[in-house]
Parts: sequence; C-alpha cells; structure tokens
Amino acid sequence: MVCKPIVTRFSIPIALFVAMLLVSVSTQADNLYRYKNDVGGTVVDWRVPPEFAGRGYEVLNAQGQVVEVVPRQLSSGELQNKDLVKRLQQEATVERARLAKWDKFLLLRYSTVEDIDAARDRALRDLKIRLSILASNQRTARNRLESVLARVADMERRGDVPLEQDLDAIAALRADIANTGRAIKEREAQVLEVTDSFDEDRSRFIQLQDVVLLRRSLSRDQTSAGTEN
Repeated sequence: MVCKPIVTRFSIPIALFVAMLLVSVSTQADNLYRYKNDVGGTVVDWRVPPEFAGRGYEVLNAQGQVVEVVPRQLSSGELQNKDLVKRLQQEATVERARLAKWDKFLLLRYSTVEDIDAARDRALRDLKIRLSILASNQRTARNRLESVLARVADMERRGDVPLEQDLDAIAALRADIANTGRAIKEREAQVLEVTDSFDEDRSRFIQLQDVVLLRRSLSRDQTSAGTEN
C-alpha cells in the first residue's frame, strides 16, 4: 500500500521549527528517523541530514513504529493559504493514525516474514479454489448450452419448431455463463488485491524489523565507542 503524503499535527510554522530542532538534536534522542535520499531510497538513521530534512521524514520508536511525521517544507505562498494548512493538519491526523494502526496490526499478527507469506498463501489458495469452481461451473454451462443449441439447430434443419423449454434453457444458460464470467473477473481482481495487500504488509513488516536490527547495531556501536573512550 503506497502511503499518501504525510504531514504533522503541529501548525505548519511550528512543524518547520520542530523539523530543524529534531535534526539538530536527533543524535541525542532515543528515536530513529526514516527519510528519502536523492535517488528515492528509504534511509533509516539516528539523524536526518539537513539537506533531506526539508523533504519531510518519519520519527520511529524502538519497535520501528511511526510516532510522528514531519512534512515537507512548505513554500511561503503555501504557508499563507490557511485552508491548505488546515487540510494538511487534518490529513496529518488521519495519516498518523493509519500508520500507527497498520504497524500495530503487523506486530501483533506476525512474528516473521514467513508468517506473512503463509497467510498470503492461505488467502490466495482459498480464492483460487473458488476460481476453479467458478471456471468448472462455467465450462459445464457452456457444454450444456452447446448441446441445447445443437438440438435446436437440428430441429430447425428438419423444419421443426424448437421446443419452448429449449429456448428457455438457452436464455438461462447464457445468463448463467455471463454471471459466472463476472464472478470470475471479481475473484481475479480479489487475487490481485490480496497479493498487493500482502506485498505491502510484507514490505512494511521488513521495514519494522530492519529498524529494530539497525537500532541494536547502532546501540552496540555507541556502547563500543563509549567503552573505548
């Protein structure tokens, strides 16, 4: 799931001050920060370099969960637009809550990436079983339709009037085939949605794990440096 642009709950001028403050004292804080570098890659570190701070970043706790977001730096014209500022503040509240809920869900539900893969496989297996049943039903209906159409065609070649029940069966079978076709497309769309959803969960969970591992690594480095000093 691709995150929408994120903003903070602070008023915009205060947010910019907080952004600078966080950058200047981040090495002393217990948080980590996630930001985008020049090539669009995601970076997690104890600090946000000043040249990247203006683009916005996320503040992470020890579990890698987002506890705060700092928006991109707004232009002077944008800062004068009160409606824009208000909208960004509202979006910030929604976005922050969404990320917090998502991270909490992932950490409570899964212990490893393999757990996510297993859950994805189960969900897709159920959907594919339903798809298989629908496809089988559609093939059966098509075979029956071909049989009835052949019988009607044979009667017409002999100059006989087709039976009413055969005509009704043709209409019903065609409707059934069309309905089943729509159901198949819906299930196929669900397969894509489920796959995308689990892919997003997997990527997010890996990020959470990476943050925890990075924190441990950085903490060991700091401890070692302190011991040497």
